[in-house]
Amino acid sequence: MQDERASSGAWIAPLARLNIQNRRYLGAKSRLLDWLEALVDRQCGPFESLADLFGGTGVVAHRFNRPGRRIVAADLLSCNVMAMRCFLTTRDADPVRLEALLQELEALPADEENYASRHFGGTFFSREDARRIGAMREQIAQWRQTGHLSDEEEAVLLTSLLYAADRIANTCGHYDAYRLTLDESRGLELALPQFDPEANRGNQVLQGDANALIRALEVDVLYLDPPYNSRQYSDTYHLLENLVRWEKPPVFGKARKMDRTALKSAYCSEARAAVAFADLIAHARSRHILVSYNNMAQKGDKRSNACIPDVAIQRALEARGEVTVFEQPFKPFSAGLREIEGHTERVFYCRVTSP
Repeated sequence: MQDERASSGAWIAPLARLNIQNRRYLGAKSRLLDWLEALVDRQCGPFESLADLFGGTGVVAHRFNRPGRRIVAADLLSCNVMAMRCFLTTRDADPVRLEALLQELEALPADEENYASRHFGGTFFSREDARRIGAMREQIAQWRQTGHLSDEEEAVLLTSLLYAADRIANTCGHYDAYRLTLDESRGLELALPQFDPEANRGNQVLQGDANALIRALEVDVLYLDPPYNSRQYSDTYHLLENLVRWEKPPVFGKARKMDRTALKSAYCSEARAAVAFADLIAHARSRHILVSYNNMAQKGDKRSNACIPDVAIQRALEARGEVTVFEQPFKPFSAGLREIEGHTERVFYCRVTSP
């Protein structure tokens, strides 16, 4: 496939390459991957399968992805599931064709208003970038509807657009608010996601509630990184979720959010989180369970405090086997409004002995 510039003989520079870690995300474990990998290797030894049911960006699942090992990653949000499909399950898509498709998207005219520009232009993005985002997203949807894209190709193109939009978004890394001063110095630039076809064979990416998914899952290693506080990820990343779903719902409020009722997690509710966690652990079928949960406890404001008490985590895990806690100093994602001293990331490790 060629755009007008290619067919006219003009040289088109190759696209930049995109890695799974190139995304801002609350609670992302990118800076802890070496520590997590060493911990898993030491405690679990050789294993053939690993599941991450609160996948987020997918960086933890991706770190353990290699030929001959089955990875299962899951999340509630379509924007996270789509990106994990791109990086963890793409096997047969042709990188040459993908780059051509992305270059065609970049060459699209964007001089007409669309859903993205009407709702997010002049706030989260410049009007020009919002028109380009909307035009690209509409083209991807049209290609998919006409059978021009495979499932894998759709995942790769949407991931490229999602990462590109997030990189230039007029935010501090989330979409609860936007900066009052719009920075128009960075334009939208697509990049080609990098994936390993051999490592991705046999992997699965699922969408849904972890407590429902766990009932049909059996793996050697279960890694769990549930939300820590009352801030719902569907609130924080509503715009990216809207962009991937592309159902064009009404939006409301200053932050231009759509209805997210069906995307709320029990793990962001102080009243429901501990019960949900106990149910999740009770139904886990794995030889090893690792739970990431920081030491925030009750040290911050109500919205930032932990929803699951340490005693509830310990009790649920100890019902399945011996528990050891590992700790690592870790500066959390912050908009700069508050600093928490002595903040650490912890992993509660359970070697399962009880069915």
